[in-house]
Amino acid sequence: MKKYFLFSALFALLSCSDGDLQIETLDFSTVTAQNCGTLSVDTELFFKINDNETLILTLASGLLKNEVSEAEITSAIPESSQLTYRTFSGTVSSSYFCDSPPPATPTVLEEINAEKGTITINTVAGETEGTFIHTIKLKDITLNNSDDTRITDLNIEDFAVITTTVPQ
Repeated sequence: MKKYFLFSALFALLSCSDGDLQIETLDFSTVTAQNCGTLSVDTELFFKINDNETLILTLASGLLKNEVSEAEITSAIPESSQLTYRTFSGTVSSSYFCDSPPPATPTVLEEINAEKGTITINTVAGETEGTFIHTIKLKDITLNNSDDTRITDLNIEDFAVITTTVPQ
């Protein structure tokens, strides 16, 4: 009887469905963040392009400042700032974000807005007078795709290190 119970329990455990849960992995760790135009504290749109997928960060207005931060500056997603993951029908370039109107191709296949997360920014003085180095990190990011599959990615915590200059 014990063998039958053990066999039944083992069979039940091994035959359970995971509900076809499919976790995607986003890896933008080797991709440099870009922006349109001249980088300044007024720049709010940053993006990373990895072939046919992008990670788009829209910062709240006034988040970047040309001053050393006493503590980390934080911004909540999606309340103040936004993070969006997009996949395209082909390789995308910065002209998609910077040209007006954007190119007709490639087209967006899927767009996922972050439902939760925190942006932290630490600003230190640069080596050259009047320059400031901003380290932007993304923490606890939660994305849910159209199938309501949760995607959480720890590889995007170091989003960008950017340098701004005080205007002359």
